[in-house]
Order: sequence, then C-alpha cells, then structure tokens
Amino acid sequence: MLHIEQMSLTRRDKQRDFRVTLPSLTLAPGEIGALTGFSGCGKSTLLEMIGLILQPDTLRRYQLDAQTDITADVTENDTAVLAGLRARHFGFMLQNGGLLPYLTVRQNIQLPRQVAGLPAESSLTESAIDHLNLRPLLNHYPKQLSIGERQRVAFIRAIAHQPAILLADEPTAALDPVNAQSLYSLITGIVKELKITALIVSHDWTLVDKFGFAHYHAYTEENGSVFKKQ
Repeated sequence: MLHIEQMSLTRRDKQRDFRVTLPSLTLAPGEIGALTGFSGCGKSTLLEMIGLILQPDTLRRYQLDAQTDITADVTENDTAVLAGLRARHFGFMLQNGGLLPYLTVRQNIQLPRQVAGLPAESSLTESAIDHLNLRPLLNHYPKQLSIGERQRVAFIRAIAHQPAILLADEPTAALDPVNAQSLYSLITGIVKELKITALIVSHDWTLVDKFGFAHYHAYTEENGSVFKKQ
C-alpha cells in the first residue's frame, strides 16, 4: 500500500514562492488515485515528487508498501539509490506518450524491461499488446501512430516491467472524449487485474468521478496549494 505523509516543495521564481503540499495520501494495490486542480496548482510537481524525480523540502513518511519504507532514501537524495527505486518500482506515462521516435513500438515497449535487467519480452506485455490491438503496429515508429495509439503503447511500456506504482501525467489531455474514456477503461481494468497502484494527473473531473478514482484536489492557500482527499 502506497502511503505518504507531509510531503511538500516550494517552487521559487522571480515573482513569488509557491508551496505544493500533500498532507496525506494512501492508495491500495489495484486502486487508482487522481490529482486535480487549476492550471499551475502543482499537480505535475507533486507527481514528480512522488515519482522520486523532484526532492521534497519536507517529508514525514513515504512507504511504497508495508515492507518498503523509503523515507530516508528520499530525504538523503542519493541519486543512484533513487534511480534504482524508480527503475524497479515505478512506471511513468507522460502526457504526449514520451515514446522514443527512433525506436519501433516493440522496442519502446521492451525498453523499461531492459533497463530493469529483465528479459525483453514477457507474457504480460504480449497479452497487453493483443488486448489493446497493437500487434499489427509493433514494427511501426511513433510518427506513424495516431495519438490514441501512441497513448496505448505508452501505457503498455509503463507497466511492461510490472512496477508496483504507475504514475500518469494527463494521459488523456490530447484525446477526444470517446478515446479518453476508452483509455481510462483500459487503464482501470489492467491496473486492477495486476494490482498496480496508480496515480493520475487529470483535468477531467467528470471522468475521475465516473470511474470512482480516489480524488485528491488542490485547494488554494496562502502562498501555495494543498492537495486534500475529496
């Protein structure tokens, strides 16, 4: 079970300081959470803190599961240790897919498994490829895919190494409403089946509520925003 307490970071620019705070977050395996809020409230910043990309200024507790407490690793900010934790435990899905343009669909999907030192192929990825109707596209390059196809490939790549946690930053931002709902349906089904913990940044509160995601919304406070569970 993913559990975080008192995580915060102050972003500084020329005009002001802006503090992003998460008092508490708990998500069980197979559960999906959503971060929502106004543009610029710090949704992506918070996701990057949770994904061990940005170091928080303050952190009371960070547990990946009941046995894995990484609070000290995060606060000590050992880049090699954090890189290893990211590679083993996290899958990332970016807003634009983030596929490498010089790799084929199959090579993009295989990449995180290779980085993690796993065999390039697995029954999980092969099953997901068939489930998402991507087998005819395996030798295509990203530029040959539609936006919806790129996002489906990005999803498989994010879970290919069977991470404990999936982090997705606005995965439906470039999709029309029909494809957005279809992608959320796919993510929900596979996340529950594999018992992955997932956290999604979303601008679409209607879909978040429709799919019953655990909803953490940004509330404006003096000099920043605080993400609280709805």
